[in-house]
Amino acid sequence: MSSKIQSAGPKAKDQQQPSTQKESLPPPEANAEAINFLDSLTQEELQLLLFSETLAMVSDTREPLGELTIDIQKAKRKDELGVITYCLLVHAFSRSFLDKMLCGNSLLGYLSGSLEVLEQHSHEFIKFLVLPMDRKISLLKQDDQLTMTRTVKEGEEVKTEVTNFPCKALAGFVSEAANLLLLRVMAWRQTVPNNARFLALDTEGKLCYSSYQALGFQKMQVGHQQAEVFIVEQTVHSNEGIPMSCQYYLFSDGHLAKRIQVGSPGFCIVTKMPILREEDETEPRPVFEKKPFLWEEDVELYSRFLDRKEELRLSHSSYLRHHPEARALVSDFLLFLLLRQPADVVTFAAEYFGPFAVRCPPTPTLRSSHRPSPFRSLVPERSYSRGPRPASGEG
Repeated sequence: MSSKIQSAGPKAKDQQQPSTQKESLPPPEANAEAINFLDSLTQEELQLLLFSETLAMVSDTREPLGELTIDIQKAKRKDELGVITYCLLVHAFSRSFLDKMLCGNSLLGYLSGSLEVLEQHSHEFIKFLVLPMDRKISLLKQDDQLTMTRTVKEGEEVKTEVTNFPCKALAGFVSEAANLLLLRVMAWRQTVPNNARFLALDTEGKLCYSSYQALGFQKMQVGHQQAEVFIVEQTVHSNEGIPMSCQYYLFSDGHLAKRIQVGSPGFCIVTKMPILREEDETEPRPVFEKKPFLWEEDVELYSRFLDRKEELRLSHSSYLRHHPEARALVSDFLLFLLLRQPADVVTFAAEYFGPFAVRCPPTPTLRSSHRPSPFRSLVPERSYSRGPRPASGEG
């Protein structure tokens, strides 16, 4: 992992500090439980969790402060080379007033089918009267590394930090965008992976551990309806600061009913009961027994059969009347067949009708004891014939 810090402002020199973590601390790694949980995700399961939801942000006294919107949908993403790929788009936006100060947070992330971050942009701001704070973090996957660009603006001072994480060291990493979808998966399954240790980024942009804990079920009143919610607590264990925990109250289909950030003076809560989605049950394909088709008993079909039969009979009789040589040719062959009575009727017929071929080569004057197959002489060839066509009675 490599990083670089750039500062701008009146105190640029004083703000420069080494960005590398302490050498005595090895880089954090996700455990097998976390990696296996991410590997168990299926596309069919994720398709059921793509929807939009809106929650109200209120104070502890239920005074309205703002609103939170989360939208997860399928999307197309074009990379730097112009290649278009299908992915999951996560968009979250919140804006509220805290002690009469405007604050907000926006998140836009592109995820793969395994919740791997492809690109993410987050923006957080607090309009303090004395020293406004503005923080932006961008993640971009390029080849075999994930590049993080973190920009923090406090007043007139701007500090930018660029850090590169090798992708092979990010197994089990859960970004902010992936966390919103992962919570829906846990709610849908009604379970949390035991002792799973994921990777995440803390508020300072440092790689650290993240864990999830199931806090059980609880009945929640939403309007005139009561529903059961599944409570999950996520904790980001920062290596340098205090852990940050957030509790999510989730309906059975992944909709968020309530969100509480531990230590915050307000929380988010749903104001209208959503329509809970259920897994579609796949009905077995109907089996139809094969019944005999008795078309003779169908009056319409039998009538069409008789009409077609009479039509063909008249057509055949008309053709034979206009071509009497056909009847004579067939009668001659049948008579010759009955006189010779060969064992191989097919070969006999091929030898009989062979001389009638249009492009049949002339019969050689001297016969060979190894006579060729009569069928081969029927294959059209280039015109090598010389002399007149042999008579039908020859041979």
